[in-house]
Amino acid sequence: MRTGPSTEFPVTWVYKRENLPVKVVAVHSVWRKVQDPDGEQGWLHVRLLSPKRAAIVIGKEIGALRDAPAANAHISWRVEPGVVGLIEECEKGYCRFETEGRYGYIETARIWGDEAP
Repeated sequence: MRTGPSTEFPVTWVYKRENLPVKVVAVHSVWRKVQDPDGEQGWLHVRLLSPKRAAIVIGKEIGALRDAPAANAHISWRVEPGVVGLIEECEKGYCRFETEGRYGYIETARIWGDEAP
């Protein structure tokens, strides 16, 4: 992550965690100003970003991954805050969340990421 939209700006962060979600907050040519889960902002070249949607579990309690997008659906897995996964099919206040080959539906209020609330 750089302080500005060019390789002439200094690097402020080097992210090494796979699928760490970021939110795009501004666009400049082939550069995207992003915000990470900790609120840090900076610029990344588009080739460093993945088209996959990712999210991180937030809150202080363990999250439930359910078999269906409903509060009364069976809990198939539990995930701790800080777990990163891929998301898709967001509906009815839930997103399908996959991490390490396990998946289920998690409340959108329990995740942070691009296009998640």
